[in-house]
Amino acid sequence: MEREIIFTGIGGQGIQLMAKILAQAAAREGKDVMLFGVYGGMMRGGPSESTVVIADDEIQAPPIIPHCWSVVAMHPTGLDAVVAKLRPDGLLFANQTLVKESARDDIRVAGLPATRLAEQAGNIVGAGMIVLGAFVALTGIVSVEATITAMRETLPAHRQHLAERNVALLNLGAANILERAGARTATAGAPAGS
Repeated sequence: MEREIIFTGIGGQGIQLMAKILAQAAAREGKDVMLFGVYGGMMRGGPSESTVVIADDEIQAPPIIPHCWSVVAMHPTGLDAVVAKLRPDGLLFANQTLVKESARDDIRVAGLPATRLAEQAGNIVGAGMIVLGAFVALTGIVSVEATITAMRETLPAHRQHLAERNVALLNLGAANILERAGARTATAGAPAGS
C-alpha cells in the first residue's frame, strides 16, 4: 500500500500543520512516510500545499508527484491544478463550506462543511482539525487516536494551550463524517419509496 495525499488551501488554514500531523501519525503506526510542503511568501491568504506519501514498505514515489490517491481541499484557490493529479477513482475530500464542486466525474468526492462546523464550535481557525479528523476517520489511513497523539507532539510549545481544543475538533470531524457515512449507508439500504 502506498498512498499519496495532497493538502491544499491558503495560508492561515493550517495546511502545513495538517500534513505534518498526518505524517507523524503514520510514522507512529510504523509506516514509511515522506512529507513535502510548498507555500508562497505570504503568511495568510497565499497558496499553500503539502504532499504526504504513506506506505507500508519503502516509499517508491518522490515527494513531488504527478498523480495522487487523494486531495484534501480546504479552499478553491489553485484546486483545479491539484485535482487534475487525482487518479481515476481518487478521493477529493473537501471543506464543503468553501469548496463546492469538482469538474471531474471519474473521482469520488466526500467532505463536510468544516468552516461552518468550526464557526458553530466557536473556533473558526479549527476547520483544518475538523477536516483532518474526518479524513482519517473516513479513509482509515491512520487511526484517529494516532492523529490526536501526533497533533499533541507536533504542536509547537507556544501552541500547546490549543491541544485540548484541537482534540475536540479532531473528534468532531471524525464523528460528523462517520455519522454522515452511516446515514448514506442507511439510506442506500432502505427499501424503495422509504
